[in-house]
Amino acid sequence: SQGRGAEPLRAVDDVSFTVQRGEVLGLVGESGSGKSTIGRSLLRLVPVTSGEVLFDGTDVTGLAGAGLKQMRRRMQMIFQDPYASLNPRMSVYDTLAEPLLLHGIATRKTVEQGVLQLMDDVGLARAFVRKYPHEFSGGQRQRIAIGRALATRPEFVVADEPVSALDVTIQAQILELMLELGREYGLTMLFVSHDLAVVRHIADRILVLYKGRVVEQGTGDALFNAPKEDYTRQLLQAIPGRGLL
Repeated sequence: SQGRGAEPLRAVDDVSFTVQRGEVLGLVGESGSGKSTIGRSLLRLVPVTSGEVLFDGTDVTGLAGAGLKQMRRRMQMIFQDPYASLNPRMSVYDTLAEPLLLHGIATRKTVEQGVLQLMDDVGLARAFVRKYPHEFSGGQRQRIAIGRALATRPEFVVADEPVSALDVTIQAQILELMLELGREYGLTMLFVSHDLAVVRHIADRILVLYKGRVVEQGTGDALFNAPKEDYTRQLLQAIPGRGLL
């Protein structure tokens, strides 16, 4: 971002990483560390002013038109706040049908079955299909948002703090759902969070981000048991009940 007459602010600087096919890569850092900017940049939701984002060898920062639409079918995002990301005037049916029709995955004749299959996949009763976002709990709304992201059968998903607005019990249910769907759909995932304990639960490998730079990386066990950086230790100390772990 840039104020009038001000120098541009580097939200992310000199960050380079690879996500292997089928991997869940965790990206953890405090608020303002740049983690959400990275996730949104990968999907072209915020402008990338320098560098490149390679997906299957193609730099997505240079895509436009049909190429960009095709990329967005293959790369999807799950947002932090499902109440804000879901259109309150659209029923569950319309929310899930829209990407199926937009990307030619279903026709008017087959779209209903596609919607019902998505509801089955994310654990929502088919009887809810005509309900609206305000009629659901936070956990149920996030299930709808996950279903919408999976409607295009993406290969890569960015999950931006997808459980931070939920209570601990519901967090665990949604994380288990995401792991199960990741296996079922063959997803590659970037999971963004401020909570190292949450990321450890779902990620194969974790990057620790501080002020727009990666300061440490490793498996969850390695970061928990032998953190090398002071900042990683601070994130560990911020976990509720850490002394009991």
